[in-house]
Amino acid sequence: MADPTTGVVDAALLNPADSDERADPAWGAVVSLALGVFGLVTAEFLPASLLTPMAHDLGVTEGVAGQAVTATAIVGAIAAPTMAIITRRMDRRLVMWMLTSFLILSNLLATFAASLPMLLLARVVLGVALGGFWAMSAAMALRLVPMRLMPRAMSIILTGVSLATVTAAPVGAYVGNIWGWRTAFMIATTVGALALLVQLATIPKLPPVGVASFRTLLDVLKRPSIRVALLVVLLVASGHFAGFTYVRPFLEEVPVLDIGTISLVLLAYGIGGFFGNIAGGFLAERNLKTAVALAPLLIALAAALMLILGASPTVAAAAVAAWGFAFGAVPVGLQSWLVRAAPDQAESAGGLMVATFQVAIALGAVFGGLLVDHAGVASAFAYCGIATLLAAIVVFLRGPKQAA
Repeated sequence: MADPTTGVVDAALLNPADSDERADPAWGAVVSLALGVFGLVTAEFLPASLLTPMAHDLGVTEGVAGQAVTATAIVGAIAAPTMAIITRRMDRRLVMWMLTSFLILSNLLATFAASLPMLLLARVVLGVALGGFWAMSAAMALRLVPMRLMPRAMSIILTGVSLATVTAAPVGAYVGNIWGWRTAFMIATTVGALALLVQLATIPKLPPVGVASFRTLLDVLKRPSIRVALLVVLLVASGHFAGFTYVRPFLEEVPVLDIGTISLVLLAYGIGGFFGNIAGGFLAERNLKTAVALAPLLIALAAALMLILGASPTVAAAAVAAWGFAFGAVPVGLQSWLVRAAPDQAESAGGLMVATFQVAIALGAVFGGLLVDHAGVASAFAYCGIATLLAAIVVFLRGPKQAA
């Protein structure tokens, strides 16, 4: 039954098979979702390292080719809250197989794209897969493992993000330089096909629970705990992207690092994110509020260190690595919080989170750009520190209670 103060519903009453009494967590299926998200994020990040040869081959400017990234983000923001509604009567494993098939199709379209419209079509298809996956991943994890193991399951799934963040850009650039950018997308197609095969073998039947609708989205949004969680998402994501979007100019101007050193610092950020994801899952299993609050607090401290002591190359590098560790822990805690707040409508809650995250990315990058242009790069880091500190305070005051 629902807690009248938070709107949280006991998932065990909705589906006894999904309660903490489940004796056989489907870890193979969880790993298959991690493979899927690795393929999705790899495909999402590839244009960043291949933009110049892609633009040259298609006969467009780099700025125009960059709209392939914009198309993915826009479509993802739309697909996230609507995917559960469109597929409300489908077995959830069929939906996941469909989304992974869209990933494969997107990479194939990009591989053989002969024009910009075909490339944009490929990225639109990827946006559908990305938005749908992020909206449904936490809800599926809730069906595959008991609630008490949700943070661990989400940590495993999000390991795919961390690995893709570390490897996609450098591997894409290397492969693109030797064999061409189309080969990089063909390799991404193979990764998607492998993920689909593992999903076909491991994901059990998951008939839909409840019927999602636009009314459901509004009902979920009325829950106080959901609104607080989305506020935290907005603060953390806008602060992070306002600051980190301009980390390279900061490293060039303040500690005055060369390109080679900056590449190593950004690699440290990616590695930090990998371990932060693991640590976030470990801590969220034990104290969810602490896990959700400490991540933005550490980002705020990293931003403050860069502002105060960032002229030191050592301090700047350490702060960026700590920033990566903290941001790697963010999705695990937030996804676990939202699912716990709405286990009966986890897909709708996930869709709202993804849509909010995408809006926050856009707002953060735009606001950060205005700050950089009018007040210098330090001002973007100042906003990042303030926004993430506010997020940590909100969590400490109104965050999730520890489950019994």
